[in-house]
Parts: sequence; structure tokens; C-alpha cells
Amino acid sequence: MKTSFLSIDEINAIGFNKVGKNVLISRHASFYNPSEMCIGNNVRIDDFCILSGRITIENYVHISAYVALYGNRRIYIKNYSGISAHSVIYTMIDDFSGKFLIGPMFPEELTNLIGGPVILEEFTQIGASSVVLPNLIIKQGSVVGAMSLVNKTLDEWGIYAGIPAKRIKERSKKCMSFVEVL
Repeated sequence: MKTSFLSIDEINAIGFNKVGKNVLISRHASFYNPSEMCIGNNVRIDDFCILSGRITIENYVHISAYVALYGNRRIYIKNYSGISAHSVIYTMIDDFSGKFLIGPMFPEELTNLIGGPVILEEFTQIGASSVVLPNLIIKQGSVVGAMSLVNKTLDEWGIYAGIPAKRIKERSKKCMSFVEVL
């Protein structure tokens, strides 16, 4: 009997570099270059997600429906973090200056891709329908409100929102105490 999530054998058949225990992956998620991906323990990836490139997901991470992770330059999602529905993380973007062509259908010498890794440190969360641009860190404990644009590194333990995302207030560190229960 098929369920909404892949079986362990089906997950292993995808060809990930590493997969931990208690991993739930929707039958409707898509993976490109899975041999470049490592998935830790207690990870859930929901319907209609696209994961592409070099992606490392640690433990106790939830990736909600319709999330796209484009990890050509590396995405690293650390423990106890999550990404809410319809959010996108880019590690490379086109140069929109007009000096180059835009898009993957042109020869490399006619385009200019700009990028770098994206790191979500422990206890971070990206709110629904947010966009995270390349070459930045969302530092430990920070969260991003829905429909925000993250275009620079965010400091620790803050609540950020807006376009571009700005720090609204401090965030409590109490959530760290619950880890002992796990």
C-alpha cells in the first residue's frame, strides 16, 4: 500500500549521498543531483518541493510544500530549522544589469551568474512565500516573516520581516531548552 510518503527503499533508490533515520519525503517532491545531497535524521520534505544542487539538511528540519531550494553554490540547513510553504532559496542569480543575457539557454560566456552559499543556522525559520538571495547567513535563532525578501546576512536571535527583511525585534531563546526532550 502506497502512502503520501516514500518508503525507505524508495528514498534510498533516489541516490542521496547520505540519508538519516526517520526521514519523510513526499512522493511529489523532485530532486536534481541527489548524489550532492545529505539528509540528516528526523527530516520531513513535503509535496511539490524542488531540491537541486549541493544541499545539506541536518536534523529535525521541516521543508514545507512548494519550497524550491536551488543549491548550485551550496545550501546548508542546520538543526531545528524549517522553511515554510512557497519559499525559495537561491544560491545563484542572473546579472540583471543589461550587460549580459539572462537565462540558462544561453552560452555561459554571454551570461553572468552571481552567487554564493546560503546557510540557515540552528533554530531558524523562513516564513511562507519568502525569498532568500545568494551568499548570506541566517544566523542562529533568527526567523523571517511571511512574504519577506532576505538579501543580506541576518544577525542572531531576531525576528525579521519585509522587503527587504529588517529586524523587528529580539526573539526568545527558550526554544533551545526543548532540545533536551528530544
